[in-house]
Amino acid sequence: MEVKTCLTWLEEKSLQNYFGGKQFSLLYKASVHGFSNSALLQRCSTQGPTLTVMYNKCFVFGTYMEQSYQEKKRDFSTVFVLQNAKISECKIGPDEPIALLSADPVFGIPYSNFSVQLSDKKVILQKDINKKLGLLENSTISIEECEVFRCEDLLDQRKIEGATVLRDSLLSALRTYKPFEDLVPQSRILLLGPFGAGKSSFFNSVKSVFQGHVTQQALVGSEAAGISKKYRTYWIKDKNCGKFLPFVLCDSLGLSEKDGLCMDDIPNILKGHIADRYQFESMKPITSNHPNYIHSPNLKDRIHCVAFVFDANSIEGLSHEMVAKIKTIQRELIKHGTMHVVLLTHVDSMDLIIRGDLMDIYSCVPVKLKCTFM
Repeated sequence: MEVKTCLTWLEEKSLQNYFGGKQFSLLYKASVHGFSNSALLQRCSTQGPTLTVMYNKCFVFGTYMEQSYQEKKRDFSTVFVLQNAKISECKIGPDEPIALLSADPVFGIPYSNFSVQLSDKKVILQKDINKKLGLLENSTISIEECEVFRCEDLLDQRKIEGATVLRDSLLSALRTYKPFEDLVPQSRILLLGPFGAGKSSFFNSVKSVFQGHVTQQALVGSEAAGISKKYRTYWIKDKNCGKFLPFVLCDSLGLSEKDGLCMDDIPNILKGHIADRYQFESMKPITSNHPNYIHSPNLKDRIHCVAFVFDANSIEGLSHEMVAKIKTIQRELIKHGTMHVVLLTHVDSMDLIIRGDLMDIYSCVPVKLKCTFM
């Protein structure tokens, strides 16, 4: 039977983030392997950095050690308390890691600051340690469970190699993509979203990948009124073969509650009536008399897919007016039979995201919750 941790998903992510983005592998669980220091050492020695987690009725606490339990090198350990989604810590030592288990008479090593006594289901802390951790001054803390995790870097060589294979596969799929039955030479994708969502930055990132170096063709910024004022159609050339990619990214004026892209311009963009570099006016849509108006657009000039671009960190902050505007646009897209998707930016800066999550971002719980919210 698989042994599972008592940590909640949120608690585990909080600890992973706090200790530098580590992957936890459960080595020992007292209720399964026995409440004794010898049982702990039998399973956890020579495992490298470890996180020892103990469960009190009111909070979670423990120690993080860079050295294995049986290392002879004297080093500092980190004692932590996780309570109400907040972590407090203090350093103890330096001493040998095994000194934490000084209560076991087999070892008899005194450890003045922190002593784990598994057989008695208690931990003894000095009062000054309790004070630093924000705990009551009671020096003895009863525990109901104890777990030890091996802590590993999330991006080891094996995972980096796997990410490289995945990246190459995705790039190959983009390079060899063909629109349905070759009806058009390239698919046109419109990036649509609030000011500052990252539309132009996303385009620059895509182009940089295929150019092999950082580029900034589209101006980016965080102004309330945005940077993109014109309708732009961006062709991206692949450095490897010298050919243009089979899709075109189209950028427009951002959405806003009051200013921003005029809603009456959206049908004209979808139908292909608006030419590259057309200067948008928030309160005045394009008309057939405008010199940039395309009267008889071809299928290749139409928008084939719309990507709603949102900053993953500010989705919940969208106003009711903005949500209503997005729903109106969505109805317009359905009316025109235009496929639409959601594109989240800045996912790497979301709370509780660690480096390892970026290897499989679609299975990451915070990202799933954002997508469900949308």
